[in-house]
Amino acid sequence: MPASYKLFKKNFLVAICLLFSVYVSAQQQTPRQLFPGLFEAVQSSDVFPDNKTFVDCTPKYSPNLIMKAYNEQLGKVGFNLKEFVMANFTVPGGVTHAFTTNIEDGIRKHIDTLWQVLQRKPDAASKLSSLAALPNPYIVPGGRFREIYYWDSYFTMLGLQESKQFKVINNMIDNFAYLIDTYGFIPNGNRAYYLTRSQPPFFSLMINLLAKTEGNKILVKYQPQLIKEYNYWMLGSAVLTNNKAIHRAVRMADGTVLNRYWDESDEPREESYIKDVDAAKTTKQPLPVFYHNIRAAAASGWDFSSRWFDSSAKLGTIQTTNLVPVDLNCLMYNLELTIANSYQTQGNIAQYKIYQAKADARKKAILKYFWDEKNNWFQDYNWTTQKLSAIPTLAAVFPLEFKIATSEQAQKIAAGLKTNFLKPGGLVTTLNFSGQQWDAPNGWAPLQYIAIDGLENYNHRELAKDIATRWTRLNIRVFKQTGKLLEKYNVVDTSLTAGGGEYPLQDGFGWTNGVLLKLMNKYQLDKQGD
Repeated sequence: MPASYKLFKKNFLVAICLLFSVYVSAQQQTPRQLFPGLFEAVQSSDVFPDNKTFVDCTPKYSPNLIMKAYNEQLGKVGFNLKEFVMANFTVPGGVTHAFTTNIEDGIRKHIDTLWQVLQRKPDAASKLSSLAALPNPYIVPGGRFREIYYWDSYFTMLGLQESKQFKVINNMIDNFAYLIDTYGFIPNGNRAYYLTRSQPPFFSLMINLLAKTEGNKILVKYQPQLIKEYNYWMLGSAVLTNNKAIHRAVRMADGTVLNRYWDESDEPREESYIKDVDAAKTTKQPLPVFYHNIRAAAASGWDFSSRWFDSSAKLGTIQTTNLVPVDLNCLMYNLELTIANSYQTQGNIAQYKIYQAKADARKKAILKYFWDEKNNWFQDYNWTTQKLSAIPTLAAVFPLEFKIATSEQAQKIAAGLKTNFLKPGGLVTTLNFSGQQWDAPNGWAPLQYIAIDGLENYNHRELAKDIATRWTRLNIRVFKQTGKLLEKYNVVDTSLTAGGGEYPLQDGFGWTNGVLLKLMNKYQLDKQGD
């Protein structure tokens, strides 16, 4: 094949990749695009304490009319920005702000009621809203999170399954399939300002969860969407040479393709605009690089954590796009296996073997690149320095959840969890007290569940039950004190609430409800937590 043709083919594929990303981001205009100048003024002011409020507002009039009025009134004597916003936008409320529970009815009744409180009707979005309408009912996390979130939803579904809410699970999966068909991927959430990134790819786990009640025909039904999501994550990988990355794909030194988190935008996040602008003042990175790293961390769901920083544990050193995360690649392994199984169910053995081979190659790479022999821990891998991360995190349990780890490795992970990560209220996310919410002293429901289930896979049942018991008792104790289930918990000092992050502690809370109900049932823990 002539070299000129190879170069043309490579450039053509890169152009297609770039056109794809432009197409995705152009599907629905964001508030910053619709209200230039006004957006920056509001987000940089004290009109709303939380930047997410304005981007979730619904305009009362067309954006053109609002911008015309703004430009005419701006600078005039007596102009008040807050009064202008209130006159031209409908301000959203928190999801659970008006909900109170009767603690005496118990935590199970509370969760059962919340499935209704957190459920949203289909296609409820205004054409002027940043909300991307969905065709079926869905569950939102709670608090300031008024839309569906990708990886949250899997852990919510665990509880919905325990509650026999199979129709709701079906509806949510159909919504995610709709998002894949509409945008080519599942966005972080169904908002215009989230259309440049995804989140941890749990869609295949959702499909496998549904298959437990409906059989493997479900794998075939959603096979087209599973493949589309896989192609999104692997976009551009065909043109990569060794030690190069594009979008979410990284070709390693040995030629294996693994994945990283990535966001197509290099500007401040609209929902956290002033936070990002202020944080950018602390970095030595070029601003586009810094914003890519900030956004990629948001795509990971771990926003933010010292996991993504250098050894100084400072936000300004964030390097998310340089890291190949162990948990993400375990999720991609499961996606490849699920696609392979869907073809096997169809009787398409040729395609089954192709995707099985992809999964086998990824498993081999996970064991090669992420296992830290010195510290007996699965670590993220920096593809730019070709070194393992020095920051141990709870992401190390993902190879156990997907049965990738050897028995010896699982034994060492179990020992490390018990010695370093296990606290009075469950497992701490990292060992660093950085002030970031995905660090110590905080624990999070999804990571508790993955760790517990992973340990069960390798028969470390006593430790699994110990973690589940500590976490469940903490959840129930806080519920009895406050009548709420929270987004995250302080597992180190259980007398204190969790802290860190860019916003106040949220209640609701979808994934906490789901994991708690699953664990209470699995380990036959006291139904009322006495």
